[in-house]
Amino acid sequence: MFRYLTAGESHGPALSVIVDGMPAGVPIHTKFIADELARRRLGFGRGPRMKIEQDQLELLSGVRFGLSLASPIALVIRNSEWSKWERVMSPEGSPAGNVLTEPRPGHADLVGMQKYGFEDARNVLERSSARETAARVGGGALAKLFLSQVGIQVISHVVSIGSAEAPSDLRPTPDDLEAIDASQVRCFDTEAEARMIAEIEAATEAKDSLGGIFEVLAYGVPVGLGSYVQWDRKLDARLAQAVMSIHAIKGVEIGDGFRNAALRGSQAHDEIFYTDGQFTRTTDRAGGTEGGVSMGGTLRVRAAMKPLSTLKKPLRTVDVKTKEQVTAFKERTDTCAVPAAGVVGESMVSLVLAGEILEKFGSDHLGDIQAAMAAYQQRIDGR
Repeated sequence: MFRYLTAGESHGPALSVIVDGMPAGVPIHTKFIADELARRRLGFGRGPRMKIEQDQLELLSGVRFGLSLASPIALVIRNSEWSKWERVMSPEGSPAGNVLTEPRPGHADLVGMQKYGFEDARNVLERSSARETAARVGGGALAKLFLSQVGIQVISHVVSIGSAEAPSDLRPTPDDLEAIDASQVRCFDTEAEARMIAEIEAATEAKDSLGGIFEVLAYGVPVGLGSYVQWDRKLDARLAQAVMSIHAIKGVEIGDGFRNAALRGSQAHDEIFYTDGQFTRTTDRAGGTEGGVSMGGTLRVRAAMKPLSTLKKPLRTVDVKTKEQVTAFKERTDTCAVPAAGVVGESMVSLVLAGEILEKFGSDHLGDIQAAMAAYQQRIDGR
């Protein structure tokens, strides 16, 4: 019921996103969307292009006088450098610019060229670029605005970069988001932050790149989102697919998923208690879901991001035209983008949760949804 679709190339005239399914009556603030786009550019280890790629936001439809209309919302993020790329990326006319025939290991370049029959890797890299995530963050910002009206807040923080790790028991809250974003690597632990910065500096000096792990936390999630009755309705499955779809993400876990794999069952599950008329847990190992259904409270998702594939010291590859061994071509790149990926992760989790809320509580008008949620919570509390 809450759908989104992005379009656009990295160096094209603009990126766009259409969000369909937003109920009527949700306050929409373009400043909040612009601020979310700015957060995506945060993080020590980003290249100078982050200062160039200013996101010029335009809201085209679906909102009137600051309130959603229940019709599709269209956002456009214009490319401030389009004039420099118009000859290379023009939708019409003759091809211009260098033909890129040395695909980069780790990117979609080679497989995309093989799949679609392209002789120029630019036909692949422009759409497969992580620049596309700006459109996702725009859509995710709309989802966040809706979720804020039903008591759900979504944040993220970086838990590791390279071998530098923050304490595993860190649990920042929405009140801590300003402090997290003030960190150069979006880490909530100052000692770990210093180690992460040192790792990035060393990798930059070596003309290399680094990956890491970020965690997304959703607060105020009601019990009962998702379902155990079919594979494609499980909440954790939907979250895993959404987060795994982010560029360079190679692993997703809910709660202590990978750590629990090494434990016995007696150490891996969250025991149930009944206190002051409520079911409670004293541990948070499952990450907020059981059997594909939300447990209520906090949802916790972690994602592992591989080191970035475009390197300042390119890896070996094969020229697809000559079949000779060469080095890969080089576009502008970063040393580390884990802090920004965390912001994208917030958007993907928010988009999933927005859809889950609408699926369970209705989708027409914000007031009706809020009333349905209140009645549902009253029933849950009364049992």
